Amino acid sequence: MEELANKYPTKMHAKVLDVKDSQAFQEVVNWTLTTFGRIDVLFNNAGIMPAAPLRDKKYDEWQNMLDINVSGVLNGIAAVINTMRKQKEGHIITMDSVAGHVVPDGGAVYAGTKFAVRAIMEGLRIEERESGIKSTIVSPGSVKTELPFTTSDPTTRENIAKMHEEIGLEAEEVAEAVYFAINTSSNNLISEVIMRPINQDD
Repeated sequence: MEELANKYPTKMHAKVLDVKDSQAFQEVVNWTLTTFGRIDVLFNNAGIMPAAPLRDKKYDEWQNMLDINVSGVLNGIAAVINTMRKQKEGHIITMDSVAGHVVPDGGAVYAGTKFAVRAIMEGLRIEERESGIKSTIVSPGSVKTELPFTTSDPTTRENIAKMHEEIGLEAEEVAEAVYFAINTSSNNLISEVIMRPINQDD
């Protein structure tokens, strides 16, 4: 992000925050309002995927996934929703996953967080459908990102990373879907985008 901000200094500013910290989220939103005067789009994109079977009892990893994948999304929504209601427009986009629709072996907790994101975003759509706020979830399958490296087990991490590298979508392809959702007319809500590599099984 900082590399992009340096490349486009008049168009981009990089700010670092912990999505688990609701106050930090609000401070970045307040800075954005002071700098630009409005919030057009929030893209909740932070997430981790420490895959492991439930029998491994990875309590700390479970909690961290809930804090980042679920509470982080809620913190983002909370930080911008009143501003968007005042503007009578805005767009909240959240990165979900195919795992929010299909539960992978060893991914029960991760999938649980993504099913939760679907429910939260659908609730947001229903609650704010008359306020001018759009809500979209983007649910990709395998993508070539650093996500597999949030898995602590070396063998599982290597297997997931290998699959992502061999068949995964490029991050730019997911960005195209986000761009498409943002650039629809005010009356056209893309509620959900599901995308997979063409040869992904689930």
